[in-house]
Amino acid sequence: MSRDIITVQNLKVAYGDFVLFDNINFSVNTGDIFIIMGASGCGKSSMLRVLTGLVTPVQGKVLIDGRDFSGADNKTQTEIMKSCGVLYQSGALFSSMTLKENVAMPMELYTPYSPKEIDELASYKLALTGLSGFEDFYPSEISGGMKKRAALSRALALDPKIVYCDEPSAGLDPISSKRLDDLILELNQNLGTTFVIVTHELQSLLNIGTNSIFLDGSTKNITGRGKPTDLLRNPPNDTIREFLTRGKNNDKTA
Repeated sequence: MSRDIITVQNLKVAYGDFVLFDNINFSVNTGDIFIIMGASGCGKSSMLRVLTGLVTPVQGKVLIDGRDFSGADNKTQTEIMKSCGVLYQSGALFSSMTLKENVAMPMELYTPYSPKEIDELASYKLALTGLSGFEDFYPSEISGGMKKRAALSRALALDPKIVYCDEPSAGLDPISSKRLDDLILELNQNLGTTFVIVTHELQSLLNIGTNSIFLDGSTKNITGRGKPTDLLRNPPNDTIREFLTRGKNNDKTA
């Protein structure tokens, strides 16, 4: 039986006098591939920053695995984040480190493992994402798709319960994007990892999303929630219909 691993309650985020969104409520179940979607400027990336502790909400709270995350001090937030991984849009790999060194770094900082154990685990994490044999390569020596997979390996370094992904398919060709989607599905199914993904890539969110919210910049709230394919079949409003069809339904009379 699934349970909430993330709970967002009455969340309000503002930058000065500008309110980005208000009274936001949603839950992420353990094992979800949870999609945060919406048009540009609706607050998707800001929501991810709230969930990872980079932005403090004006009001409301975020609970992670039952613990108050948004209201915690820095030490407690850091402790909670050890059970989370982050895949950044750019990958954010350290260019002066090999792929293995990039993956090993979180383990060196936050685990009691020996250098030999860390070396073996880093190789294993790279193998999980199809990068066995590329341990000693530098980021500049591999393709964009491989960089994303290496960054995902690093996000998995501490065996997280949750992995946050910011536009994981951004900048990838369709084939590399599909391979990354397939990898996320495989990791979700085999490891039970919960993924929270900010994306506007239509094919990706429809292929892998098991649940979602749609943030609407005009209402500053959630105007749709549920499995993306269900929202496509039965959109609750015209904004979501247009987003999920890319306006194709509106072209029939043209």
